[in-house]
Amino acid sequence: MRLAILTASIFAAVSPALAPAQAYPSKPIRFILNGAPGAFSDVTLRVAAVELARQTRQPWVVENRPGGDFVIAAVACKAAAPDGYTVCVVNEQSMSLNPHVISKLPYDPDRDFKPITNLFIQVSGLVASTSVESIAELLRLAAAKPGSMNFATMGPSTTQDILRQWINNHWKADFVGVPYKGMNAILNGIVSGEVNVTQAALGSARPYLSSGKVKLLAVNSARRLPKLPDVPTYTEAGLGEFIDVQGRFWWGLVAPVGTPDAMVQRLNAEFAAVFRLPKFAELLENQYLQSAICTPEEFANFLKRDRTRDAQVVKRFNVPKQ
Repeated sequence: MRLAILTASIFAAVSPALAPAQAYPSKPIRFILNGAPGAFSDVTLRVAAVELARQTRQPWVVENRPGGDFVIAAVACKAAAPDGYTVCVVNEQSMSLNPHVISKLPYDPDRDFKPITNLFIQVSGLVASTSVESIAELLRLAAAKPGSMNFATMGPSTTQDILRQWINNHWKADFVGVPYKGMNAILNGIVSGEVNVTQAALGSARPYLSSGKVKLLAVNSARRLPKLPDVPTYTEAGLGEFIDVQGRFWWGLVAPVGTPDAMVQRLNAEFAAVFRLPKFAELLENQYLQSAICTPEEFANFLKRDRTRDAQVVKRFNVPKQ
């Protein structure tokens, strides 16, 4: 009798803690995206959200929080309850670069978030108006009228702005930075003639490229892409030193700090399952994205290394603090 009472008491004490994990998820999950509607990350991850809803049998409510050098989305993630019902997209800018270039960053990448997994690495490229045929021609135009060529960025100290400064320093050019709130706005600005060139994810630029509205001058890939065999790599175009220093653009997933480990592991497994789907793998390829799914521990280690690398980039190129 005493043994039965003791066993019942233990079960009563443990079962409340087990029940939420066993039932998880039991309500819709909020998916905070740091990209604007229609951006390549938004398109790709909305498809993932549909598959995740099917797998978890709960809706995934997508919430776009673009702009502000990706600070807006990170702050929203930090403020969310750590109950497993908010997951957040982060990237190289928000987690690795911002800590070195924003003086009063309202979040701490280490203390405020719990890594879930890296998601994918994007292939980007130098995109210009159709009147420009090559990087050599772009530089000739810039040299002919110093200060007349505009380089679209996502704002001061962003990855596009670092490339602009590198080109100005490396080739003694004078490209003027013009900030925009989103990549679609940048690409539309190139089409309309507001700006001349930018660095863009090929997934975002793909509709503009396929319709002939913009020109792809080079890609930040180790070798030429099979789908774009005539486009030189950054190394072939003379930008090899820059890509060696800057690294690759990645997008990953975190949760608010304090989210239970069991839920983080479950979320990791659900995303890994989506990325194994043949149709989703095909989508990644069409968006010029490379899967980077990993364990939470591997992602945590990667984040530390990448932040150290960006610290070196900031120092080397004298990137100003905001």
